[in-house]
Amino acid sequence: MLPFSVLDLAPVTQGSHAGQAFANSLDLARHAEALGYTRYWLAEHHNMPGIASAATAVLIGHIAGGTSTIRVGAGGIMLPNHAPLQVAEQFGTLASLYPDRIDLGLGRAPGTDQATARALRRYYDGADSFPQDVAELLHYFEPVQPGQAVRAVPGAGLDVPVWLLGSSLFSARLSAAMGLPFAFASHFAPDAMDEALTLYRRDFKPSARLPRPHAMLALNVVAADSGAQARRLFTTQQQSFVNLRRGMPGLIPPPIDDIERFWTPLEKAGVAQALACAVVGDPGEVREGIAAFIARHRPDEVMITANIYEHAARLYSFELAARACKAIG
Repeated sequence: MLPFSVLDLAPVTQGSHAGQAFANSLDLARHAEALGYTRYWLAEHHNMPGIASAATAVLIGHIAGGTSTIRVGAGGIMLPNHAPLQVAEQFGTLASLYPDRIDLGLGRAPGTDQATARALRRYYDGADSFPQDVAELLHYFEPVQPGQAVRAVPGAGLDVPVWLLGSSLFSARLSAAMGLPFAFASHFAPDAMDEALTLYRRDFKPSARLPRPHAMLALNVVAADSGAQARRLFTTQQQSFVNLRRGMPGLIPPPIDDIERFWTPLEKAGVAQALACAVVGDPGEVREGIAAFIARHRPDEVMITANIYEHAARLYSFELAARACKAIG
């Protein structure tokens, strides 16, 4: 069976707060574990009122400590915001606490605006330093060599799977060259997906970390008992995306009955393009949609995400998605 996983942003809904978001994330992770999902990843974002996963490594520890078998990781850590040594120490600590359960996905964008990037005391000047930072980070997970001046404690000698994340060809090329698994952000930036997958698989060089290419694609899945219910739930994500484009990121809004009154035709077209990799519908529609996505793109793994306002509806959506995935086989 193709592995299926969960991507969570610890959403903070209108009328709620970060503490409730963290409780909901742990509840969803336990739910995902019971349903047979492979991984539960959290993403680093900053200065976003509706996303509570800024301290990603801390939250990973919370989720891993409250579950027992599901892999927990970062999808991802935005490396420009951090010194590679600090990331190695954080994930070395997590891997020591939760052996064989921690994943480290790395992104090359700051995951925020320039003012916030400066406030993080790191300076994003482009992607030029990202390959060197990744190489430095990987080095800290290797066994310590005689005379090595700087080591990650803990971290050195630990097997922490490292993924590269991306929405363009840059990380596809780098993943292939370094022999690392690759996760494409098709859930919000699908334009270069097919070209990136082709490039990654064609140019992949086996490494000690990975003998053959392994590509994961992200997919929005919103499921409910009826297609109309699912489409209404999806308006939460559509509104959030438009609000971000309007420069007004806020708490996650409740669904609305008439999305057409909310956006302009240009905004609607932008959402349709950005969220093109989305399966929204009843159980049958979701099963067919996921199967079609897999048949077309042939990923080695699929990561499902769902920005749904009501926690119970979100749990149920992931349950229906899991049933669909198992039916596909």
